[in-house]
Amino acid sequence: MKLLAIETCQYLNYYISRYEQVQNLGVDLYVLNGEGTQDFWPADHYRLVGSKKIDEIVARAGEWHAEQKFDGVITFSESSVITVAAVAEALGLPGIGVEAAVTSRNKYLMRKAYERAGAPIPSYRLVESLDDALRAADDFGYPVIVKPTLGAGSHLVFRVDSPEEMADRYPQAAKGLENLFWVNSEADGVDLGPNGLLVESFLDGPEYLMEAVAWDDEVYLGSIVDRITDEGSTFDDDVHHAPTSLGEADVAKVHAAVKAGAHAMGLRRSVMHAEVRFHRGEPHLLEIASRVGGGGLDLIARITAGHDPIRAVADIGRGRRPDVRHFQPTGTHITAMCLICDEGVIDHVEVPDEVRDSDRVFLLKITARPGDLIRRPPNGNTILGFLGTTGSSLEDAFQTMNAFASAIKVTFRD
Repeated sequence: MKLLAIETCQYLNYYISRYEQVQNLGVDLYVLNGEGTQDFWPADHYRLVGSKKIDEIVARAGEWHAEQKFDGVITFSESSVITVAAVAEALGLPGIGVEAAVTSRNKYLMRKAYERAGAPIPSYRLVESLDDALRAADDFGYPVIVKPTLGAGSHLVFRVDSPEEMADRYPQAAKGLENLFWVNSEADGVDLGPNGLLVESFLDGPEYLMEAVAWDDEVYLGSIVDRITDEGSTFDDDVHHAPTSLGEADVAKVHAAVKAGAHAMGLRRSVMHAEVRFHRGEPHLLEIASRVGGGGLDLIARITAGHDPIRAVADIGRGRRPDVRHFQPTGTHITAMCLICDEGVIDHVEVPDEVRDSDRVFLLKITARPGDLIRRPPNGNTILGFLGTTGSSLEDAFQTMNAFASAIKVTFRD
C-alpha cells in the first residue's frame, strides 16, 4: 500500500514520529511538503513543492501520483486538511471533500452547520471589533470565550470575565491573528471562510476529548479522555486523564452529540478529534476536527481503549473501513500533560535518565529544539513537549507525572 502524506507548510519535525508509525504498519509512505526543508524525509520518498499555492501542490501531487499510483492521501496537520481534501478530489482518491474540510477547519462555519442540524453548542457570534465583542459578551453574560475562527492548539483562546478584560484580550487576539501559524500555513488560493474572532458563551462543566471515526451512518468513539487542567484565563497547559470518568449514560449523550456534529459537517468517512464540554449536565460540542488529535492522544487511545487512531488514518486514507469499536476501556490509567516552560530562546533541555528510562513513562516527546523561540500567552502558545505516565489509578499516575515533569530542566540563551 502506498500513501502520500502532505503538509501545506512543514511544522518543524513534529509529525515525523507519526509518519514512522504509519510506516511501521507496513505502509510505503511518501511525503509532499508545500513549503519546508529539503532533508525532511528520505529523498526517494520526498518532494518539496516550494510553494503553498493550492494549484501548485495539486499539480505536483498529480505528477507524483502518475508515477507511483498512490492508494490514498493523508495528513496529521490541522492546516493541511483542506489541502489534502483538494488533492484527493483532483486525483480521484478517497477523501472527505473540500466543503467538509473547510467546515471542519473554520469554527464559524462549523458552528453554523451544527446550528442548522440542531446539535448542542454554546451561543456564538462572529465579531469584527472590540465594540462587537463587548456587545456579544453583554448579551451572553460573562464569562465568555474569545477564539480565532481558524485557530488550533488553543492559540489565542481566552476566557474573559469582564468588560475590562475584554478591552485587554480582544486587541491581543486580533493582533495575534496577523502572525498565527495555523492561519498563515493554510494553502493559498482556497476560500477558508471568515478569518476572525468568535465570542462564545462559557460552558461551566468538565471537558472531554475523543479520538473518533465516522464511517457511513455510524460514528465510533474509539477513546475518551478527561481534561483535568486547573483552568485560568488561557487554555494552554492541558493535563489529561484516561480512561474517562464518564458514566455509561453520559457516554451515550456524548456519542449522540458527536454523531450529530459529524453528520452536520458532512463527515461520513473520516478520522475525527472531537472536543465536548458539559454545561448544566448536558454535553455541548466545542469542535470536531477531521484529523487525529495531537500530542500523545494516539498513544493514550491505544493504551486505555484499544483504539489505534494512526491505523485508522491509514485505512480510511485508502478507502478501507478501519477496525474500530465503540468505546471500551482497557482498565489501564494514564495521565499526560503538555510540558510548559518560560518564554525565551531554548539553549538546552535536560531530561534525567530516571525519567527517560522509566517504565512508567509511555510518552516523552521534547518538541522544542535549541534555538527555538518559546512564546507564551498572550504572545503565543509554544509548548516544550509532552509527558505521559501510567499508574494503577488517576492519583498514582498523576503524582508520577508531576514529579517527572519537575525534574526536566530548561535553560535559555541570554
